[in-house]
Amino acid sequence: MSSHLDHIYPVFDKMLPREAKEELLGQRGAVIWMYGLSGSGKSTLANLLERRLHEAGRMVKVLDGDNIRSGLNSNLGFSDEDRQENIRRVAEVAKLFSEAGIITITSFITPNNELRDLARGIIGNDDLLEVYVKASFETCAERDPKGLYAKVKAGEVKQFTGKDSAFEEPNNPDLVVDTEALSEEESLSLLLEAVQAKVSA
Repeated sequence: MSSHLDHIYPVFDKMLPREAKEELLGQRGAVIWMYGLSGSGKSTLANLLERRLHEAGRMVKVLDGDNIRSGLNSNLGFSDEDRQENIRRVAEVAKLFSEAGIITITSFITPNNELRDLARGIIGNDDLLEVYVKASFETCAERDPKGLYAKVKAGEVKQFTGKDSAFEEPNNPDLVVDTEALSEEESLSLLLEAVQAKVSA
């Protein structure tokens, strides 16, 4: 039985190597995969990290869950299958950016270890910094920056992670940023230190 892959002929060996792009940019490409509940502080930290790295002369790209779902993944819902495809596509895009020497920061809930392992399997250990942005459901509900928790309480949002759909504590993240225990600046400082070590390796 023929597969659609039988007629695909990759030409990776003819492309400019990754090392040439990293040399041009003066940095090592990497993916900073930030995950946690909605309202944990992922997007805030991703945007702050992007600005701080940019100010330091780094080439950075942020892939944010809401932005990606309004474009690249606009055809996906929130079923288990669609969540998996959402993460798969994002991981493949992030991998492309990192191979071009770009520091790529992602901000996705990524609610279970199976999805985190999927992203790691695509991106690879050498290029991935897995960051758990930690905050309890109760704290995130109090913050409610997007008004989602209020909608959940009113029954307007279904399959919401942490309530209808479980959020699984991570097995072994590279870094945990506890935004309940740390200030915004302390969280950013911890994150920056880990990222600088990763992209300077």
